[in-house]
Amino acid sequence: MNSGILPAATAGFGTGLSLIVAIGAQNAFVLRQGARRQAVLAVVGVCAVSDAVLIALGVAGLGAVVDAWPAALTALGLAGGGFLICYGVLAARRGLRPAAGQALTTKGAPAGSVRTAVLTCLAMTWLNPHVYLDTVLLLGSVAADRGSLRWVFGFGAMLASLVWFAGLGYGARLLSGVLSRPVAWRVLDTLVAVTMLAMGAMLLARTL
Repeated sequence: MNSGILPAATAGFGTGLSLIVAIGAQNAFVLRQGARRQAVLAVVGVCAVSDAVLIALGVAGLGAVVDAWPAALTALGLAGGGFLICYGVLAARRGLRPAAGQALTTKGAPAGSVRTAVLTCLAMTWLNPHVYLDTVLLLGSVAADRGSLRWVFGFGAMLASLVWFAGLGYGARLLSGVLSRPVAWRVLDTLVAVTMLAMGAMLLARTL
């Protein structure tokens, strides 16, 4: 089992990072707060802890389903692999044919107090229906395929969330210029597409 810990953690980190880096309101908000040095620690903490809770719910919930009904592993493997491949195709499409204005920007109204920033960040995270698909269902189903190492996979995904949001928040002064260029997101989307397609294909191969 010990020999599989590092691969499981690495897979969790790569899968989690691939889902997190997609352009969205949450990433733009963290970048904006970081560029202005406003409530950065609080915002990064809310994002990372929220993701950790959601990932844990997915790993625990779907893991319990597999333990109670082993045949569910096949269904979860097919669903997770299919989702990853679909996400990979969408990321590849963005990389090849980016939408107009595809970039992050530090422009916009400031969040104000730490309390306002935290509440805004909580709303962007927990009121976004896609976050449940990504963290609870998708990461949970992929983690379930790891069997006894599913929590290692989950911790890898949690670490990816922490690394990404900390880098985005505290590196915003340096990253804002790069991430404001659409070409940077084309490169990121291409890397995300490769990772997702590879993970999805491997998951389907193990399931079938």
